[in-house]
Amino acid sequence: MTHKFAINGHEGYLTVGLFDDGRPGEIFIKMSKEGSTLSGLIQGFCRAFSLCLQHGLHLDEACERFRGMRFEPMGGTSNADVPECSSILDYVARYLQFEFAPRR
Repeated sequence: MTHKFAINGHEGYLTVGLFDDGRPGEIFIKMSKEGSTLSGLIQGFCRAFSLCLQHGLHLDEACERFRGMRFEPMGGTSNADVPECSSILDYVARYLQFEFAPRR
């Protein structure tokens, strides 16, 4: 599944690969205006996050580690379910929790 988003005018795409049972098993992030440093860091995050999910870390636990991280871009988003975020990683964690966490 691929989700288009924008954070303070910076567009990106989050692709989530799912296990057969519908749980996220890997993620990929592509930002439309990114430099090589940001791109490399985001890809490293995606690999580490995906490995955690593939080796049994629960989605909520993985997301809690990255919620609240603060760096640019931050601010308003294009997603009414996650209207504000403090970084790309914060947005991804909040979105994944909203979209895939069991409803309480």
